[in-house]
Amino acid sequence: MKLVFRFLGFLFAAGTILFVVGVAATAGLLWHYSKDLPDYSQLQDYEPPVMTRVHAADGSLLAEYARERRLYLPIQAVPKLVINAFVSAEDKNFYEHGGLDFGGIARAGLLYVQNMGSSRRPQGASTITQQVAKNFLLTNEVSFTRKIKEALLALKIERTYSKDKILELYLNEIYLGFSAYGIAAASLLYFDKSVHELTIAEAAYLAALPKAPSLLNPFRARERAIERRNYVIDRMREDGKITAADAEKAKKSPLDVTVRGTGAHIFAAEYFAEEVRREINERYGEKKLYEGGLSVRTTLDPKLQQLARQVLVNGFVNFDEKDGYRGPVSKIDIGGDWGVKLADVRALNDVQWKLAVVLEVNDQTARIGIQPPREPGGGVSKARDIGLISVDGVKWAKAKEGPQRGKAITKVTQVLNPGDVIYVEPAKPDGTFRMRQVPEVSGAIVAMDPNTGRVLAMVGGFSFDQSQFNRATQALRQPGSSFKPFVYAAALDNGYTPSTQVLDAPLEIDQGAGQGVWAPQNYEGKFYGPSTLRFGIEHSRNVMTVRLAQDIGMPMVAEYAKRFGIYDDLPPYLSFALGAGETTLLRMVSGYAMLDNGGRRVKPTLVDRIQDRYGHTVYKHDERECRGCDADKWANQPEPSLVDRREQVLDPMTAYQMTSMMEGVVQRGTATILREVGKPVAGKTGTTNDEKDAWFIGYTPDIVVGVYMGYDKPRHLGRGATGGHLAAPIVKDFLKTALADKPSMPFRVPAGIKLIRVDAKTGMRAGPETAKAILEAFKPGTAPPDNYSVVGYGDGTGAPGGGGGYIPPDADRAVRSGTGGLY
Repeated sequence: MKLVFRFLGFLFAAGTILFVVGVAATAGLLWHYSKDLPDYSQLQDYEPPVMTRVHAADGSLLAEYARERRLYLPIQAVPKLVINAFVSAEDKNFYEHGGLDFGGIARAGLLYVQNMGSSRRPQGASTITQQVAKNFLLTNEVSFTRKIKEALLALKIERTYSKDKILELYLNEIYLGFSAYGIAAASLLYFDKSVHELTIAEAAYLAALPKAPSLLNPFRARERAIERRNYVIDRMREDGKITAADAEKAKKSPLDVTVRGTGAHIFAAEYFAEEVRREINERYGEKKLYEGGLSVRTTLDPKLQQLARQVLVNGFVNFDEKDGYRGPVSKIDIGGDWGVKLADVRALNDVQWKLAVVLEVNDQTARIGIQPPREPGGGVSKARDIGLISVDGVKWAKAKEGPQRGKAITKVTQVLNPGDVIYVEPAKPDGTFRMRQVPEVSGAIVAMDPNTGRVLAMVGGFSFDQSQFNRATQALRQPGSSFKPFVYAAALDNGYTPSTQVLDAPLEIDQGAGQGVWAPQNYEGKFYGPSTLRFGIEHSRNVMTVRLAQDIGMPMVAEYAKRFGIYDDLPPYLSFALGAGETTLLRMVSGYAMLDNGGRRVKPTLVDRIQDRYGHTVYKHDERECRGCDADKWANQPEPSLVDRREQVLDPMTAYQMTSMMEGVVQRGTATILREVGKPVAGKTGTTNDEKDAWFIGYTPDIVVGVYMGYDKPRHLGRGATGGHLAAPIVKDFLKTALADKPSMPFRVPAGIKLIRVDAKTGMRAGPETAKAILEAFKPGTAPPDNYSVVGYGDGTGAPGGGGGYIPPDADRAVRSGTGGLY
């Protein structure tokens, strides 16, 4: 018996020693791994990279920018269905354990022993808390060291944070494929829904993804993805989160996934979105743009943007088709499956045309195959759509050879051959198409609110997919005669009147320094003798403008050009009075906006407001002070008022005089096509040297629209390719639609302006016998002239700046042929 007790005592002593040694070893091990654990307290202030979202003025999503597509969602905003799906899939005992699931650890350990010696990756037993520790604080290294640190951190995290906080961190950090991080971004990306709209099947699929997003790709591994989704649905049913009936219904539902793109989400807004991206990047830097979670409210009006794109593209196409067909995009062998070969031809993805290949052709029709789309997984769709092109669909192409060269074609075979790859557009619902071609000519359009400088629409070319160069903001072009209003505004602001007479007659200017003599010419080569400033603007008289600039001095013209933001430093050469200096369309439209709004400075902007990730406003374009807007309630106080401290760059009366004169451009001058708008419109055409660019900038009291058209490498557009013929019709089409449901609004006449009837030809006060009289705007202290006092004639003082003299009304008119210039 003694021996038994002694043996038991020995065992107890040995066990005690082993226990103490084990405890000491464990404590030492824990101390060893605990001493260099990451600081888990940083989770409290964790700010993950969040994508920047850009919205149009009406709140619709315009674009998203991110390296990690993530929208941070507080746990209170996460639906219970989504929480249940992830807990069932990843950690069913999440709400019971203290950070470690010992049952799961035992199962993983047993499998590890069984798989020793094999190359199979050990099975994990990580809880959601452990995954938070790994994702936030550790690496993906597969080792016992990392697992021990992960377990220690999980225990510490559980003691420090609530279950809701841990789950919030996990659901916003987890990677779910296609660059989507967190459930909010994944829900939008996979299903184009908010998390509150997800079905059981959709929530279960998202919950299945953390294990292996790439292996559960809904396109390349569809069967495996559905199998894993159904597994999660079964776990939810076993855990009592959904009923058996709901589970069966969810498992039978298809896996409908449509991955959203990362570019512009509003059709035709690519140039606008990219300009906003550049501005944010310049203002805040790349890290803030792609990780800062900014919310950007832009000035974009989606309806006007799509209208701007439509009218500009129509203008390009109409001009381009006049020169005929240049040939197919490419040629392919139509033997075998033509669809696969055609799918490899790159098509512009932001135009509403389709690529097609000519399969058969006869004199009257061509049978075409439409480019099949690619499926989300990358494969080519099996469907093959066929269409027809009739003679009418290619008539614009023009014959290239034979006696009919240059004339409309009469046979399809004159243009198309089997294997030709072309662009087509549906002509009728019956399956017939019209042939199209990508125009060589380009240009831009900008629409702006004249009172605030808010850019309502901007298109920088035919196709952003073809060229990301924004011709509205980056192309430096000569504005030609569209610059003249700023020369005339400088004159009107310094004593001239719309009725001031300037000589329209041949002029030679010695440029000095061996540069020879410059003789500016009018577009059509004619001269009209003494003419009013109004006539000079309405009919875009070059020589009159040069004489006017010579009279007031180019330094003054340069000062006004700088005031209006057209040029920063205009050289003091008279040719620059005709728009020979290069500037951008956006700058020109901004300058016209100041003429429109009564001379107040406006700063063009594409952004109304920027908020940081917490909703705090960090930028606001409108800097006007609102007095009385901070009242808590109404207590018979005066209504709030806006205090406008913007600089007055031009006398409001001068601005109205220029507007009135440019209304004449539309009513009687070089842009009469704008009369079709049926509402008050002012504007000015511009055509540059050798007809390389065509401009028109027009405005109403509420909107300014500018267009220029020209080749990227400037070259002759063709005889008669003026601003009035090319650019003005585009602005007309835009305004006619944009203002269709708006009331007709006249331009506001500022206080002090006198409207006096004058002779439209002489500018003198109209009498009973005047054949053609108009209302002219005069400032206080000015009136129609009583005689012909002409700038640019003789050595008298016929104008405020001198250089003029008296000419009788029946003076001979000098006429001579010209050689072209800036019109």
